[in-house]
Amino acid sequence: MVRAAIAGVGMVPFAKMREKSLADIGWPAVKAAIADAGIEPKALQACYCGTSLGGMMAGQRILGRMGLTGIPVTNIENACSSSSSALAQAVLAVRAGKYEAVLVVGAEKLTKFGGGTLPLEKEDWEVSQGLVMPALYAMRAKRYMHEYGLTELQLAKVSVKNRKNGALNPDAQYRQAVTVEDVLGSRMIAEPFTLLQCCPTGDGAAALVVTSEKLARKLRSDPVFVAASELTSGRFTAGFRDMTTPEITVRGAAEAYEEAGLGPEDIDVAEVHDAFSIAELIYYDAFGFSKKGEAGALIDSGATEIGGRVAVNPSGGLISKGHPIGATGAAQVVEITRQLRGECGPRQVPGAKVGLAHATGGGISGFDHGACAIHILTR
Repeated sequence: MVRAAIAGVGMVPFAKMREKSLADIGWPAVKAAIADAGIEPKALQACYCGTSLGGMMAGQRILGRMGLTGIPVTNIENACSSSSSALAQAVLAVRAGKYEAVLVVGAEKLTKFGGGTLPLEKEDWEVSQGLVMPALYAMRAKRYMHEYGLTELQLAKVSVKNRKNGALNPDAQYRQAVTVEDVLGSRMIAEPFTLLQCCPTGDGAAALVVTSEKLARKLRSDPVFVAASELTSGRFTAGFRDMTTPEITVRGAAEAYEEAGLGPEDIDVAEVHDAFSIAELIYYDAFGFSKKGEAGALIDSGATEIGGRVAVNPSGGLISKGHPIGATGAAQVVEITRQLRGECGPRQVPGAKVGLAHATGGGISGFDHGACAIHILTR
């Protein structure tokens, strides 16, 4: 099996870009990734494009702006896991020897909806009854608080940490540090979440050049390698579900650790799917960064700060960096790659050698999530 590497990364700052089309948003990220890899565009043999709400032929529309046409383009929709699912397919193709160099693109334009919660499928019975994502995560938070004594202060600390990190990231949608008082004093969205504990909607794009190890070593002296690439789907459960345990992430984490031959103690930096403050805490448990129910103690300890035992969401995460859903998975890998190269300046995680990127997608009745993609990268 061929070893796959991330040879180039690029993204555009996440923001609200109402005047731009999806292609306008996407092509600069592609250009940046190609330039970062130092590869000739004609050497790219295929493209995998992830977008959830970007419409038909998103990849072709983006690449058409650059004259990069005629190669196989596969467009992938997997909710918030769309571009990380695209990466999983790219890694499979390179490992199998089908291609030596491929492009992964994630792009989304959410401002076209005018604001509010993401549009979900009304044919789903939970959605039809009003179970939007803030409400679903709020129920998870209330249950975790009830079961394990998590406090509102500990929930707020997630947003404080990630906003502090985002203030150091020029690609983040929100770059203002906040205090616990700011977080708890912002308007209520879905109890116990206030506004500053919820990720914003917006627009953005990120791109990756994925190559064989042989080519990556020709292109640059510091390639980052894919040690694990796991994509899984949720399991349907009728009736009661334990809302404090994300079964799909627990299962995917175990598979990723096994593939990489690593464990939670080996992870130096992680980008996890913190769509709401409770999500990051639940994922501490799921990835084994904390014992079940002890996520609140972990955030209190400072272990997930930059410079802590495992730095979580040094980019600012979804809460600060933003969450243009189809672009999120690829953007997480951009951050991990830059961290492992030592390119992140004031938010650099000291000595980072192993990083993890995690994106879940979809709210469907009977599932905790519809999809989950986890990648472990090493240098």
